[in-house]
Amino acid sequence: MDKIKDLIKNNIRRYGMAIALVLIMGLFQVLTDGILLKPLNITNLILQNSYILILAVGMLLVIITGNVDLSVGSVVALIGAISAHLMLKQNMSVVPVILISLLIGALVGAWHGFWIAFIKIPAFIVTLSGMLLFRGLTLVILKGQTLAPFEESYRILSSGFIKDIFGGQGLHITTLVIGVIFSLVYVYNEFRDRRNKIKYGFKVPSMNILIAKIIIVLVSINLLTYSLAAYKGAPNVLVLLAFLVLVYSFVANKTIAGRYIYAIGGNEKAARLSGIKTDMILFWVYVNMGLLTALAGIVFTGRLNAAMPRAGTGFELDAIAACYIGGASASGGVGTIIGAIIGGLVMGVLNNGMSILGIGIDWQQAIKGLVLLVAVAFDAYTKAKANR
Repeated sequence: MDKIKDLIKNNIRRYGMAIALVLIMGLFQVLTDGILLKPLNITNLILQNSYILILAVGMLLVIITGNVDLSVGSVVALIGAISAHLMLKQNMSVVPVILISLLIGALVGAWHGFWIAFIKIPAFIVTLSGMLLFRGLTLVILKGQTLAPFEESYRILSSGFIKDIFGGQGLHITTLVIGVIFSLVYVYNEFRDRRNKIKYGFKVPSMNILIAKIIIVLVSINLLTYSLAAYKGAPNVLVLLAFLVLVYSFVANKTIAGRYIYAIGGNEKAARLSGIKTDMILFWVYVNMGLLTALAGIVFTGRLNAAMPRAGTGFELDAIAACYIGGASASGGVGTIIGAIIGGLVMGVLNNGMSILGIGIDWQQAIKGLVLLVAVAFDAYTKAKANR
């Protein structure tokens, strides 16, 4: 019993929000009479929140450095406007439009990174300026009008589903196979990490606790893939999200660049004195943020099937909230990609569940604000307790 208490105490900051997500889903599953976890609604949850989750992946790295990006909502709208203008006004094909959009996103990130990293203007001011600048450019490009519709090939990433190569009837077999593959990879990585920690003398949980954790995760993965398989299969954007989570988790946890990012957030001056080129790291973090924002813009515009002057309003707040709710520290240096995804899902489930229950947008905003405040307060409490 004491070991279990110690495990909970030492990992509450890491797993607390995952447990909260499960509890919130269970609550809304009961309150909505089972609608929340129906295959169709689970698919809608993924599609509705995909662009916020993409933004959260990039925003987490920015927040880890101790900074923020307030412009992402406006950049999402700008990318949609540019895509619509090139495709619908200039008759450009889909692939060049997507490549140009991604390039413009990276350039926007470089613009922010230049002023923040090299000119030393606070990120809050630079990105607030970017919020106004790029929203204005969006209005100029669209001239206050909505441009639609887009080609089907442009929308396939945001609204399409992977093909079932096994030709299943009733169930999407390919999705089930993907779930099994992910399960096997997860089990292998857990035992490999445990073996490596033991090899280098790190303390590890007991085998019983590890097995319990693995069972919970495997059940979650396969329930998700079964629910998706019972509808149309895994959405294309879910595959994209899984790829981003794997790549960015690897970068953050296993590469020198990732260690440098955490070092900057922990103590930028100490990182600079230790030989880390903090200016360049910060610059590329914002370039990456711009690139992922462009990707989110493509996904959002494709799902909306229209470019609108006010598209993306409030996205920056949702992305920032996802990171903080997922365990990122407001002072920098702390946070995980998985945590940001969990935080985004918490917000998404709250939105979806309250919408099903018919709760107005006014109360939804109030409740989400309280959840954000509680999450940040919890972070401050656990940090203060750890430092005693």
